[in-house]
Amino acid sequence: MSPADALPPPEIIECVPNFSEGKRPEVIDAIVAAALAAGAVKLLDREMDANHNRAVLTFAGTIKEVEKAAFACVAAARERIDLNGHKGEHPRMGATDVVPFVPVRGASMEACVALARRVGRRIGEDLAIPVFFYEEAATRPERRNLADVRSGQFEGLRDLIGKDPARHPDFGPPKIHPTAGAVAVGARFFLVAYNVNLQSPDVKLAKSIAKQIREKDGGLKSVKAMGFELADRKLAQVSMNLTNYTVTSIEKVYVEIERLARAAGVEILESELIGLAPRAALPGGVPQRVKLAGFDPRKQILEELLER
Repeated sequence: MSPADALPPPEIIECVPNFSEGKRPEVIDAIVAAALAAGAVKLLDREMDANHNRAVLTFAGTIKEVEKAAFACVAAARERIDLNGHKGEHPRMGATDVVPFVPVRGASMEACVALARRVGRRIGEDLAIPVFFYEEAATRPERRNLADVRSGQFEGLRDLIGKDPARHPDFGPPKIHPTAGAVAVGARFFLVAYNVNLQSPDVKLAKSIAKQIREKDGGLKSVKAMGFELADRKLAQVSMNLTNYTVTSIEKVYVEIERLARAAGVEILESELIGLAPRAALPGGVPQRVKLAGFDPRKQILEELLER
């Protein structure tokens, strides 16, 4: 065995930045190009949603390379996305709305927290964008929850940052960037973005179901949920982030939504996975049982992509 063979594999970090742009693919093309030019990372996934007016990228690599790519993404988005004209179903406070770092292989959460702090500092100092740390990187308990950090969105924070001490950023100027807004940078466990589409345009029902299943309103643990209208499809959607799929699984939340929808006389049309999921989140038979539309394990299971 050579000395090189004896070396442990490098730490692998995943980064999943979300951008407030879901209608102009050329903008996301430019952001992707900037990330890949800056850091030797592997692009694992790219998602755009016109109704949410949001894009999500997933890339992975060593800590050093992910750090460079993540900063480049935020810089590229600042130049191309103006929140003053942005409208979409999904809440947002920044051109780059969130930048989470996730330990994937051989990396610790502590390493991701340190990475988040370094990237956040640079965003604040070099790009003049206010930065808020969330989840494991939060500097105070009330900022762990992303929804609390983003409360008020771009328009509300524009009036609060610099005036309300509770909204003072962790890094960056004490005022919102006039076009790029603010950004949340964090470290977290693997999040599964999962939506269920109802066979109905009744957005009130979707909002009611979302309220009943989300943790903050007494529902299922580790579930964040909102109800949306998919205007172009004339459907209502329950959109979720499962912050710990080992606590509440995809199948468990699907079964509960199905129960609540049927009580209102509505069936589920399909569900969808946004971005990637670990193999353990979708064990055998689950994609079929939850009517997972367009699911391709070769493209949506994290381990499948990392092993290529």
